[in-house]
Amino acid sequence: MEITDIKFNGIVEPIGYHFEPLIVSWAVDNGLGKMQKEASLQVAADHEFKEIVLEKNGDLNSSGETLTLQLKPRTRYYVQIRVTAEDGETAESTSFFETGKLDEAWDAEWIGPKVQEEIHPILFKDFELSQQVKEARLYISGVGLYEASLNGKKIGNDVLAPFVNNYDAFIQIQTYDVTDQLKQSNQLAIMLGNGWYKGRFGLSGENAYFGDKFAAIAELVVRYENGTEERIVTDLSWKATLSDITNSGIYDGETIDRTLDKSGRSDEVAIVGISKEKLKDRVSPGLSIHEVVPLKEVIKTPNGETVLDFGQNFAGWLAFDADFPAGTEVHFEFGEILQQGNFYNENYGTATAGFRYISNGTAETVHPHFTYFGFRYVRVTGWPADKHIIVRGLAIYSDMTRTGIIETGNAKVNQLYSNSLWGLKSNFLDMPTDCPQRAERLGWTGDAQVFAPTASYHMDTRAFYRKYLIDMRTEQEKLSGSIPNYMPAMATQGGAAVWGDAATFIPKALWTAYGNKEEVGQYYPLMKDWVDWTGSKIEKAHGSKTELNAGGFQFGDWLALDGATPSSFKGSTDDTFIASAYYYESLCIVADVAALMGNESDATYYRGLSEQLRERILFEYVTPSGRLSIDTQSGYIIALNFKLFREREVVIEQLKTRLKKDLYKIKSGFVGTPIFCQVLSENGMVDLAYEFLLNEGFPGWLYAVNLGATTIWERWNSVMPDGIMNPAGMNSLNHYSYGSVIEFVYKYVVGIQPLEAGFRTARLAPNPNVKLGYARGSYQSAAGKFVSEWKILNNGELSCYFEVPFGAQAEIVLPYSDRESIKVASGIYEYTYRPTKDLSVLYDSDTRLSIIKNENKELFEEILGIHERIRGFMAFADEEQLNLSLNQLSQLFYTGITAEMVAEADRLFKKSNRI
Repeated sequence: MEITDIKFNGIVEPIGYHFEPLIVSWAVDNGLGKMQKEASLQVAADHEFKEIVLEKNGDLNSSGETLTLQLKPRTRYYVQIRVTAEDGETAESTSFFETGKLDEAWDAEWIGPKVQEEIHPILFKDFELSQQVKEARLYISGVGLYEASLNGKKIGNDVLAPFVNNYDAFIQIQTYDVTDQLKQSNQLAIMLGNGWYKGRFGLSGENAYFGDKFAAIAELVVRYENGTEERIVTDLSWKATLSDITNSGIYDGETIDRTLDKSGRSDEVAIVGISKEKLKDRVSPGLSIHEVVPLKEVIKTPNGETVLDFGQNFAGWLAFDADFPAGTEVHFEFGEILQQGNFYNENYGTATAGFRYISNGTAETVHPHFTYFGFRYVRVTGWPADKHIIVRGLAIYSDMTRTGIIETGNAKVNQLYSNSLWGLKSNFLDMPTDCPQRAERLGWTGDAQVFAPTASYHMDTRAFYRKYLIDMRTEQEKLSGSIPNYMPAMATQGGAAVWGDAATFIPKALWTAYGNKEEVGQYYPLMKDWVDWTGSKIEKAHGSKTELNAGGFQFGDWLALDGATPSSFKGSTDDTFIASAYYYESLCIVADVAALMGNESDATYYRGLSEQLRERILFEYVTPSGRLSIDTQSGYIIALNFKLFREREVVIEQLKTRLKKDLYKIKSGFVGTPIFCQVLSENGMVDLAYEFLLNEGFPGWLYAVNLGATTIWERWNSVMPDGIMNPAGMNSLNHYSYGSVIEFVYKYVVGIQPLEAGFRTARLAPNPNVKLGYARGSYQSAAGKFVSEWKILNNGELSCYFEVPFGAQAEIVLPYSDRESIKVASGIYEYTYRPTKDLSVLYDSDTRLSIIKNENKELFEEILGIHERIRGFMAFADEEQLNLSLNQLSQLFYTGITAEMVAEADRLFKKSNRI
């Protein structure tokens, strides 16, 4: 038994972060079969624990214990955790966190080059140290972006610091331990780039929205062995020179020119008028290089281009080994897809997305510094013909621990899972962006909202979403309670339903995943102000806070396929119904969190509003007999998900009818699609959910997989069946929203579901399917690692394997079994049995013929050969009739298909279609 994964606010050994509140969490590994008896923790200001400042003991919760203490600036605190199991075994471990400047005044000044040029500057200071160094910390920030080095070596692992937020509100300070980089003679240098602050950014493509000057501020605090302290700070004693970066931009890339003649320039610096009041200890988790993506292939295209294929769409940099003659100019252009075998990136819009390098003849490894790209393919021009191309991709995303792993016996489902995961990696660069490649890359709230539960299975998102919600609250306070459609808001207003409801849905997702009351409590003002703003808007327009949320701009069911035209941006599900339903659910969430926090007054108030609004929605949209008047897929999905019905079974039957009329083709957009398969499963239609998951035609998740997708597309038809890009504007091939279907895979395919927030008690209820054969999932939850695995054996039996972590409990629901649910404690549980349903049969007479025809043409021909009446009818059958089963067709008198023919087909199925 051992204690691992100690985190503070979701971060391992954080230095210089904002710690309000301060929450420590941990995991206990190698403790299967054991339950916790007690736990204790101590916090001390020294590693020997002589100066203890806080103690807690009892039944402590590993998913998060709040540490309430008066923190001092620039101080390291040590935390020791001890856990005792019921059998007496103990485990102990120690970690630390370190405060930043807190509210300590700055001795340093914001400085920049006295003459601001387009070429990016380097600010530097030479200094001597004459005593033995005990430790040293650098407290630093810079705008637009900065990269600091000490004695020629980069400081820290962060890239694109100080990251992205509303810089008018706050600018983050980064803290680095530089003890090991100091020498007697030193040079501290800060290279600056444009970034989000100073470069082109936002939907309007505006330059220098937040500021037009390069600037940095830094304090290097050196503590000597004799107890004294020295500070090297940015001031007018610093010098400025030029870097080799002539230009950079988030959207447009970067140019490095090693041939620039800087002639040893050492220019003066000037004080830059940026308020030091804006400086705040960082809230962003690290943003760094996490994976090396190897080059898969060098392609010569039909147009004669040299194109690099990395085999994976991702976000980050390209790095290469340069050993070129002086003056060699190499240009890299980035794209997501080839068109007719040739390079293409027209879907990047106005983003030029290029990286240019001019060599001075020195051999070196090169990569950008102040930009990033979303790409799979790279067109190269200027690479010397006699030089072998040595390049690699560097995937950049925020520091998050991988928590979920899924593997199945279906390679295409595995690829879909990978696509969802890479969608997260490609778009979680300090904020959850919509896409990583075009001239947008904004923190859209709607995308973030629908994907948050899936993301929190994939990764530990606590720190990442905490920063995003702080950004959201910052913008909300400027908008009197409204929520912008994206962040940074950059003077936009927002207030749209679903998008704005990220203010309540994301905190709910974090509560569900991590189960920490203090953590969700910090977001309560954000949540409350959003529903208050929405209610006030409705009251002003319609006289009551519990009227329908009608009027104003709404995105609706964005990019759904049931719109007025095939190219419509939104579907036909009523905007007012969607907005009212989400307002209702947000009221319910706020009421629940108020009750959780012990605020009974607010809980009663918001629960009352939600109940009144529910009655108003039912009066408007549901008939007395229980029928929903919104006859769209998303309408039914929303009603079932939020329980906005009089009779659930009536709405389920309406949904089934709608799907049949739609020929079992998914038509929902951003609102309905992320929860589509889950809602089907939760309402007794898991087999139908599997049909949609496994559909390989358009529209469908595996349609993109079959066309070579390695990430999730923005549109169902981002690429046409012939491989040609959809000519519609706004077409990203790396958009994670529809990857939310993987929450269904975690919760219903492998069946790992929380029964209480934080997974202290879970339900393990898998749903086997023959087309997967087997599935294995693990989830490193806040309570520990759960494992759920099933496999359909050759003899028709079903094998199930489960792991329940130390201190947790679970309810095991064996699929297709007469056994009742089994309540278990921590341990390993294995079952092999014959299920009540024959899981080895791929098809039967209740299978829609379109599925058989698409998946097994040989079998379909055998069915036609059963009788000339079947073949004759099928010769003229249209798509609607093909979406019926043989059983259904036999009940239509005009088909001529009899019960005897169906029985013969069943014998055929049983004989030839077993795994």
